[in-house]
Formats: sequence, C-alpha cells, structure tokens
Amino acid sequence: MQRRKLGKCGTRTSLLGFGCMRLPKVDGPATGRKFGEIDEKEAVSQIRAAIDKGVTYMDTAHGYHGQKSELLVGEALRDGYREQVQLATKLPCWEVNSRDDFEAIFSEQLEKLQTDHVDVYLLHALNEDNWSKMKEFDVFPFLKQIKADGRAKCIGFSFHDELPLFKEIVDSFDWDVCQIQLNYMDTDFQAGVEGMRYAAERGLGIIIMEPLRGGKLAKNVPSEVQAIWNQAPVQRSAAAWALRWLGDFEEVGVVLSGMNRMEEIDENIRALDNAVPGCITGEERQLIEKAKQFYLDRTAVDCTECEYCLPCPVGVAIPRIFHLYNEASIYGTLAESKGAYSRLQQDSKDATTCIECGQCETKCPQNLKVIQDLKDAHAALT
Repeated sequence: MQRRKLGKCGTRTSLLGFGCMRLPKVDGPATGRKFGEIDEKEAVSQIRAAIDKGVTYMDTAHGYHGQKSELLVGEALRDGYREQVQLATKLPCWEVNSRDDFEAIFSEQLEKLQTDHVDVYLLHALNEDNWSKMKEFDVFPFLKQIKADGRAKCIGFSFHDELPLFKEIVDSFDWDVCQIQLNYMDTDFQAGVEGMRYAAERGLGIIIMEPLRGGKLAKNVPSEVQAIWNQAPVQRSAAAWALRWLGDFEEVGVVLSGMNRMEEIDENIRALDNAVPGCITGEERQLIEKAKQFYLDRTAVDCTECEYCLPCPVGVAIPRIFHLYNEASIYGTLAESKGAYSRLQQDSKDATTCIECGQCETKCPQNLKVIQDLKDAHAALT
C-alpha cells in the first residue's frame, strides 16, 4: 500500500485510510448490544484485514454509530493491531459546555479505544458556530497539553464551512493536519482545492473525507457516465476514477473511505496503491471533466447555498431544500432526499410554509425564482 508523509506529524501513513463511520451493521435489533448497531464480528474482521493488507490510518469519532464506533475500533485494534496503525479520533465540539469537558471527553475516548494515546486528535466538524465555541472556551491550552504529554501525537481539525473561515482557522494555531471534504465534484465546495493548497503550503497534512461523495460517485452510476468511463484505454470502476483523481494531488496525505465490505477494501487498495502525483493523463482528466459536467447538467436549481436568502421570515430552510432537490436530481438518490425532506416537514421548515413574501428573491445573487423553485422541489420530494 502506497504511503505518504502526513504534514508536520513526521510519519508516513497509507494513502488509503479506513473511515469508521459506516461500519457493517447487524440485521436485527441493536438495543442492549455493547456495540449497538455494528456487526462486531464482521467489522473487526474487515478492519484487521485492511491492516493486514497495508492500511495504517484508522479514523473514528466520538459520535459515530451512536457513540459505539470508538468502542468497536478499540476492540479491533487489540492483539497487536494498535501498534500497526495511526489512530485518529475527534472532539465533539458541540458537546462542550465548559473547559473541563475537554479533558473529560478525551479521557473517555482513550478508555473506549483501549489506548493511552491517539496519533491524531481533531476538533470535529468546525463551522462558524463550533469554531466560536472553541475560541470561547479557549481550547488551545488543552490541545498543547495533550500533545506535550504524548496523549495526542498530532493535532488538527475537520472542517464543514466556507473557504474564508477555513483560512482563518488554518492561520490561528500551529496545526499538524486538517481534514476536508474533496472529490472531483466538490472542487470549489467548502475548503475545496484552493483551501487544500493553502493548508499544505503552511505545512499541514491533508486528510480527505467524502472522496466518493457518500458513495454517490460509485453507486447507481448513470449509463451515460459509465459510457464515459468506457472510453478510457484502461478500464476502472467509478470508485477507482474518483480515488485516483485525489491520489494525483501531491498535497493529499490520506484518503478516507467508509468501507463496509471486503470487496470495497480490496478495490480501494488497488485504486490507490499506484495513484501517485501525475498518474492522471490529459486524456483521463478530460473524461473526468465530462463525467462531472454530466452530473452538473442534471442540477435542478442553480443554488450555490450561499444563504443570502436567509433568514426566511417564516423559517423555510431554502438552501437545504434546494440541496436535497439537487442531490436527488443529480445522483438519483430520491428516497434519501425524501427522507431528509420529511424531517423538514416535521419541523415546519418545508416549502409549504412559504408565504410567498418574495424577500428571498430580492436577496438571491443568482436571481433564482425561489418561490416557484420551492414548489417544484416540494412536488419532487413528496
């Protein structure tokens, strides 16, 4: 398995990282089980198989699988496997209500993971609200302390907001790594390619999440996109194309994949093992752009989710509705989008709440016909 240097950590880790947010689940009731919904036997077997095949980066978090993922990972890394990996977990910023919570949460995580240290500790899902909270409670002395006493070898953050905030966070502290969402569809989304390069230039290791956009770039591939991949001189799966696109960036240190089948582990290892900088040819780059354009052409509403339309006077979640509408249209995930939209209906944030005051349309920089687009979205999602 190909290995790369991970920023200021000074270590080399496998380019493929095992994301423990989507572990295999049990079919029956999970109530009362030590590992909740997780299929313990299968998950442990998969994690250990991945390590045996050369995967050395394990990523989990406090909240994954109903706070059971860390427990499972700790179990999987027994019997000598802990010493073979770089283990990462994350601080749930939204659960912090005092400075004392930093130490309390971290100690609990180490206990669950059955270890005296983690190799990477991240502030989880930083956005404007979570970042404000971390500054309010002054998280930095805690981060310095756990690094100084060896309980965390590297310090970083994962990110879910806009590029200006990302740059502010990068420049605010002596981080070792950062974790961002990036794939060939999201080059300008959140931190994007620009943010990745900004952080890398400052010495941060780059950890990529959502390389397949939650599986959307690998599952239920439209025949038109498959026809594009079939034009390539070397035949690869849709997942392999997306992973190799990331491996082509020299800045990328780890690509996380939420694998829950042995076949996925093997496929992802093959895809990234020789995905070195410069591996994508000019012809292949054109094919990837064609696939991206096909998906973009299926966009239902040209909403950039800038949120200039907010706040809506009656609480309609306009950007969220358009996001769900577009996801269903672009990737064919209608059932998933319908489920999320039903939750907006329960909270009275759906399109039927709109009173057609028109304030959103006067503020929209894309000049969208928001009122009609909301009606179309509602019709599609119900």
